[in-house]
Amino acid sequence: MKAILILNAGSSSLKFALFPMIPELADRPRLAGQVEGIGAEPLMHAVDSSTGERFAEGLTVPDGTDQNGQHRLALEFLFEWINRHTPGVDIIAAGHRIVHGGDHYGAPVVLTPEVVSELETLIPLAPLHQPHNLRAIKSLFTLMPNVRQVGCFDTAFHRTRLPVASRFPLPRSFYNEGVKRYGFHGLSYEFVSRQLPDLLGEEKACGPILIAHLGNGASMCALRDGVSRDTSMGFTAVDGLMMGTRTGSLDPGVILHLIEQKGMDTKALSNLFYKQSGLLGVSGLSQDMRALLDSDEEAAKEAVELFCYRAACMIGHLSMAAGGLDALVFTGGIGEHAAPVRARIAEWLEWTGLRLYPAANQRHATRIHAKDSKVEVLVVPTNEEWMIGHHTVNLLGLN
Repeated sequence: MKAILILNAGSSSLKFALFPMIPELADRPRLAGQVEGIGAEPLMHAVDSSTGERFAEGLTVPDGTDQNGQHRLALEFLFEWINRHTPGVDIIAAGHRIVHGGDHYGAPVVLTPEVVSELETLIPLAPLHQPHNLRAIKSLFTLMPNVRQVGCFDTAFHRTRLPVASRFPLPRSFYNEGVKRYGFHGLSYEFVSRQLPDLLGEEKACGPILIAHLGNGASMCALRDGVSRDTSMGFTAVDGLMMGTRTGSLDPGVILHLIEQKGMDTKALSNLFYKQSGLLGVSGLSQDMRALLDSDEEAAKEAVELFCYRAACMIGHLSMAAGGLDALVFTGGIGEHAAPVRARIAEWLEWTGLRLYPAANQRHATRIHAKDSKVEVLVVPTNEEWMIGHHTVNLLGLN
């Protein structure tokens, strides 16, 4: 079986998907899963879509192995496990999610050591994601030297945003140094936007549309003519919407207060803004929306309400960039599965003429708006892994 391997490497995890070529790229992966706990006690979870069988297997890590070494061990284990589970598999290419492409990389690219060196210069723009994305690529150069690799960038989809939407009101010199709004989750938005002509019709799919990618990481994108006009995330992936553990947009004065009055340094601030805030911080209970919706605690209800309120506010903000609101599309873990969250956001947006059909919303139907709604509301599952595979196949001419 010829196959495309998709990798998404994080600081403590390595997500993977193996898509068969039959002879074109399959719609879903044969194998998918992740190695979690890298740096502590690595454990692999995976599922075989052809049989429904699920797997969980721990990794043996020699004493003294640092995090970089554990990442390499995770890759070695993954390749061995794939070959053991699918004997005779022929991995003909690998596609990677890379968070930041900067100003230079606005489309998928064949990865070489020279390209990776250029991408390493962007690490200061995405220090929590970029190093881990690139580490997997460099390991693969050694472990599978004959396998061609392609990098796909989360920032690329937003290259079409309005020029004014890329700027901060800071001195021009900072903009020239790269301090600007880039936007992320681009691979998710690209996949969902490709589904809209079939779901809305060609004409409406070119109109003002908002896609809400709601999950542990959350953002929104305003589309017009099928391309990004603006998005909620900016210079980093901590901006915009409230998330599982991330703050979203924050008054800069709060940061100054925490530095001056609380004596917090950059490490403490980063930990607070990325890992201790959002749903987890407000609820004091969990970052998992499912747990909060099941809870009777007032703090949990307050966290959910704040999440929905800020999402509705962002829809109002981005509707201006889109030039209106003909359709709202929910995707991501929360967007696809949390009916109460969609319902509450819709309540905040009743002034737009948006109305949900409760029964359709409850069963997570594709179309969940009422007949008299002035705004169409859809639930569309995203598939970033397939999008990466599609780009990999096309760029390498494998189809």
